[in-house]
Amino acid sequence: MSEQPLIRSARFRSEREADWSRLENLVSQAEKRGASSLSLDEAQELAGLYRKAATGLSVARDISMDRSLLVYLESLVSRAFLTVYAPQENLTGVVARFFAESAPRAVRASAGAIGLATLAMVLGFFIAWALFAADPAWFYTFVPAELAGERGPGASTEMLRSVLFDQEAELAGQLGVFAAMLFSHNTRVALFAFALGVFACVPSFLLTVYNGLVLGAFAGLYANRDLGYELFGWLSIHGVTELSAIIIAAAGGFRLGLAVLFPGQMTRKDALRAVSRDAAKLAVVSGIMLLAAGLLEGFARQLVQDTEVRLLVGWSIGAAWLSWFLLAGRGRT
Repeated sequence: MSEQPLIRSARFRSEREADWSRLENLVSQAEKRGASSLSLDEAQELAGLYRKAATGLSVARDISMDRSLLVYLESLVSRAFLTVYAPQENLTGVVARFFAESAPRAVRASAGAIGLATLAMVLGFFIAWALFAADPAWFYTFVPAELAGERGPGASTEMLRSVLFDQEAELAGQLGVFAAMLFSHNTRVALFAFALGVFACVPSFLLTVYNGLVLGAFAGLYANRDLGYELFGWLSIHGVTELSAIIIAAAGGFRLGLAVLFPGQMTRKDALRAVSRDAAKLAVVSGIMLLAAGLLEGFARQLVQDTEVRLLVGWSIGAAWLSWFLLAGRGRT
């Protein structure tokens, strides 16, 4: 009696083995060289053989074929399914689709979180500005001494102006090191803002407020010396991109945190999974923008010494980012 299943399996296999072998060859070709390497006739043959193999697997399960045959058929049908139905897209296509569609759509879908991150930074900015105006001693409360350097309430106006229009940094080697340092620093800030958002948004919100406090303290100092316009131009050439990148990274963290706080009809796990793709895309967009900001901060800001030109460059690049976010990927499925 124990030989009957083996005899039945051998007969079942011999009747269909030629089709399975042909299907395996077509699947292997598609796996190695891509589905586009198949001709139209081969693609149609592949689809037909896949359906036959899937039917054969169902029959084999119903009549209790031997285990080795079932394992072989399950593997073959799974590979054929992926070849027939899985998206066939190379790395170039994935990258192109990210820039053309998925990234700007993720940004638009996160408008509320971006607004919350912007509010946090603006709130910090005006708090520091107001407190500095009341008492300049607040400057060192918000700005660490190592970050401020010689730029503090005790610095002369000439010294503060020289920081904005320093010609020494035009040496290419120094600029390269400066750009790399700033890129590393800003990337860490953005990563913290993104990663900490999952903890109910609070750490990311506070970190973004703190960035606004530092910016507001510097702005208050320079405005007090009638250098506010010059500082605005100095910051604009890279800051439009840099601050936007930090806001977008924080917004990605907020999306995760808001899913934890307000999962709606889903479980928190499912809510996190639902927003994680958009949040990850925001993190990638932020990284790209920080790279651009690092280059602008390390090179263009010191090479361009005219305040009006700095404003033009910075806000033109900002307009380009905004156009990408608002216009790309619309009207496509």
